[in-house]
Amino acid sequence: MDGIIVVDKPKGWTSRDVVNHVSKILHTKKIGHTGTLDPLATGTLVLCVGKAVKIAELLTSMEKEYLVTAALGIQTDTLDCEGTIQKQIPTHLTKEQIEKTLKKFEITYQQEVPIYSAVKVNGKKLYEYARAGQTVSLPKKEVTIKKLSLTSEITYEKENTIFSFSATVSKGTYIRSLVRDIASSLKTVGIMTELRRTKQGNFTIKQASTIKQIEKGEYQLLPLENILPYPKVEVTEELEFKIKKGQKIQKEKEDIVCFVKNGKVLAIYKETEDKKTLKPWKMILE
Repeated sequence: MDGIIVVDKPKGWTSRDVVNHVSKILHTKKIGHTGTLDPLATGTLVLCVGKAVKIAELLTSMEKEYLVTAALGIQTDTLDCEGTIQKQIPTHLTKEQIEKTLKKFEITYQQEVPIYSAVKVNGKKLYEYARAGQTVSLPKKEVTIKKLSLTSEITYEKENTIFSFSATVSKGTYIRSLVRDIASSLKTVGIMTELRRTKQGNFTIKQASTIKQIEKGEYQLLPLENILPYPKVEVTEELEFKIKKGQKIQKEKEDIVCFVKNGKVLAIYKETEDKKTLKPWKMILE
């Protein structure tokens, strides 16, 4: 079994929980996900099965889309509603103020990683520092916020301003951190209360199967040849021999080429430094 399964991750499950559960259902250990979702989050989780595991990193770099609900006026240690409250500030912001700030964040910037994350500093995961009560300098990474749009009316609960928005972002963006930064720009604090990933690259929530559907065998296995966005070239016997030997191949037009045999993916080649030949990049052959 080789291909992609798009899962609608349920709330409360880790991404690893989903991988382990589906692995048991499909009776295979060759399975992995292409982009972690927090337990609080739901939605599109792309699983690579069998030979598709070899191209997992090609899918992790794709941009992602989310539906987010945020609460302004409250701060927690985890930057979401499941953390310990650290601060509360009475906050009553208007739709115009929030829309203006969302527009301002359609940029590329250096985003500080949340301390409750698996990013490593000095060989130790940040959440391990947090749980031990240790202070640590939080790293920053460049992220691109492509589009932010308000998707709900502004509501007020107790002394908090509540709103929902859609976000299209680059790989590595922490939505919890984005909410924190938006709140800071509005001169307050804020947390993420709900998160649903609706799209990762070309994979959408409409393609996703629930855990119960997968348990019943009601899921779609997307074949590699339908997923990879590169030009496909059917191999001759001579070309197949070279590919199996891992040899370089004369470049024609494309910088990246997916070689197939009878429609099945054999390997992905990419341009060499001299720009005259192609070299093996991802070998799908066993």
